[in-house]
Amino acid sequence: MKIFGREPVVVLNTLAAVLGLVVSLGITSLTAVQAGAIVAVVSAVLGGVAAAMTRPVAPQAFTAIVAAGATAVAAFGYEVSQETVGAINTLVLAVLTLLTRVQVSPAPSAPASAEPPRAV
Repeated sequence: MKIFGREPVVVLNTLAAVLGLVVSLGITSLTAVQAGAIVAVVSAVLGGVAAAMTRPVAPQAFTAIVAAGATAVAAFGYEVSQETVGAINTLVLAVLTLLTRVQVSPAPSAPASAEPPRAV
């Protein structure tokens, strides 16, 4: 399965990183805590979807957990700006995607039947 001609894990991680970039640029009127919560939840959800679409699941699940966790810690654990929250999410996703990409592959889809349909 491909999304825009790319593997789903790459598209989903890029989407999460773009969200982090939008937040870090201050395009939205969100507070740092709101932005951090949104980025952490979206990173976790997209990471979960990406993990379900890859084999083995562990590297992608690890990427999702670390990215969402780092974003949540930045947003709720420290007094940092909205820009910093977005930058941390983008950096963590980019680095972990590069490191774990060689360890995952798309999940195999159901094999197509080799036999032609029978006429009744």
